[in-house]
Amino acid sequence: MANKYIYSYMKRTNLFSMAVITVLCSFFYFLGVWQHGGGGPTRPPTTTTTINEIKCINNENRNSESIGLDFATHHTAESEIHTSPILTTKHFPPCDVKYSEYTPCEDTKRSLKFQRDRLIYRERHCPTKQELLKCRVPAPYGYKNPFSWPMSRDYAWYNNVPHKHLTVEKAVQNWIQFEGDRFKFPGGGTMFPNGADAYIDDIGKLINLNDGSIRTAIDTGCGVASWGAYLLSRNILAMSFAPVDSHEAQVQFALERGVPALIGVIASKRLPYPSRAFDMAHCSRCLIPWGQYDGQYLIEVDRVLRPGGFWILSGPPINWKRHFKGWNRTKEDLQAEQATIESTAKSLCWKKFIEKGDIAIWQKPTNHIHCKINRKIIRNPPFCKDQDSDKAWYTNLETCITPLPNAFDIKETAGGELAKWPERLTATPPRILSRSVEGITENMFKEDMKLWEKRVAYYKSVNNQLGENLYRNVLDMNAHLGGFAAALFNQPLWVMNVVPAEAKLNTLGVIYERGLIGTYQSWCEAMSTYPRTYDFIHADSVFSLYDNRCEMEDMLLEMDRILRPEGAVIFRDDIDILLRIKSITDGLNWESRIVDHEDSPHKREKLLFSVKLYWTAPAPIEQ
Repeated sequence: MANKYIYSYMKRTNLFSMAVITVLCSFFYFLGVWQHGGGGPTRPPTTTTTINEIKCINNENRNSESIGLDFATHHTAESEIHTSPILTTKHFPPCDVKYSEYTPCEDTKRSLKFQRDRLIYRERHCPTKQELLKCRVPAPYGYKNPFSWPMSRDYAWYNNVPHKHLTVEKAVQNWIQFEGDRFKFPGGGTMFPNGADAYIDDIGKLINLNDGSIRTAIDTGCGVASWGAYLLSRNILAMSFAPVDSHEAQVQFALERGVPALIGVIASKRLPYPSRAFDMAHCSRCLIPWGQYDGQYLIEVDRVLRPGGFWILSGPPINWKRHFKGWNRTKEDLQAEQATIESTAKSLCWKKFIEKGDIAIWQKPTNHIHCKINRKIIRNPPFCKDQDSDKAWYTNLETCITPLPNAFDIKETAGGELAKWPERLTATPPRILSRSVEGITENMFKEDMKLWEKRVAYYKSVNNQLGENLYRNVLDMNAHLGGFAAALFNQPLWVMNVVPAEAKLNTLGVIYERGLIGTYQSWCEAMSTYPRTYDFIHADSVFSLYDNRCEMEDMLLEMDRILRPEGAVIFRDDIDILLRIKSITDGLNWESRIVDHEDSPHKREKLLFSVKLYWTAPAPIEQ
């Protein structure tokens, strides 16, 4: 009777269900104790252990009575290295000294397999996977770190670029002189015998180079890039390019001087830049046949010029009446060439801004309102249809005008007005304001600026060399919105901002609208530049992007090729990827250290700071 009463009371007060739960919990508790005590099956060993599991195992082995509470973090990058699987280091031997200036995608022997028409053989033609070098490209014997800027504008060590060919071939034009153990660059050029600075002054009398409206420029057929070198003092950043040709080492000299440059040629492919990138384009006797191939080369200049941008031409055929004898050309030939250029420029709706002396300048319209009306009369070239105007990695040239974004007033600048420099660097780019870059808002752009200011400050706290003006030529392998370069703009350096061809978003147009420069590149291939181009390389999530796309060791061998001895690299990536990178860079004879993320040691993203050790080819054997 009593039991029945108790049972009834427990049901009324919910104590019954509580008792059942208590019994079940007790049962499973004792079952667990029995299993861990050896009375049940043991847990099978695993080949991998998570970081959290490592921490728990370590804590279980501690004597809790003898250790006080410790709230400091113990989850560091170094601890992850010690608890990760050991990766074997593969060592890479030095290449033969004959490869000291090797440019894989512009190799002269390989280029001879391709047609000479339109200089196609001088375009990029990269080695097959079987042809890739698996060795470290050596610096020449006696190599020294380049002169610091601004002295490097005027001098380069002879041993770094041991070629005297230009000093003989261009002696009259005063491009370059040889003095003892170094080269001197007087700033001369074919069309500026009084020096590049005086030549730029002449241009400045025709268009305004001082109000910040002109910030980015492109120099086609740049020689040793004296035009770009002397523009830097006017806060104008020029992208200079020239092919590998008989004028040996032009681009290499430019880079030794600390001037932005790439190996390149206008032939059958688009230049590796987005549309509306440059405020000014320049050709000083660059020997490009502007009037040929239905005007495709001028059409390409039109694509990369911003609305209202200028094209400057000096040299043949400009001022041909004065120079035709020195150019060994007939009057009729030169007059016909100029007429063709004038006609092509007019068909692009450019206006002849001015021609004075040896300099002629055309200006692109700020919008295409009138140009579209004129197409009813001037039908060629037509406007392109259904094209991606920013696609420029192995993209064929076309014989059609790249249409500007729509404008509704004749005074409107298509695509949006650019701020003047230096406000342009931090002003929200028009491409973002117009939502033409998918998924990037104005707020995201501003947050990205803050993020990179914070990250660069952290880089400097870890490696104070970043703040000591030791680096001049800098490469950002995955630039996104250019935040890394923007955070460094007060320092005497320039950054080549690369947007990988495989990137989810094409943001290179945004980078140019900020007044920075860059290029497209697939890191499964070699870059169009000489060995030892860069003093510093930044690689943010590059290897995550290319994981399973191409071989990590080939990418790192390319980085080793283009990094000068004692140059530095910062990798930012997942810890597992960084450990794989480190196992390879150890075999490249780099010194490196993994450090924690700037926000927290608990983040899987870490940083790998590396330095390429100094070494060169051996001394040549005297005969």
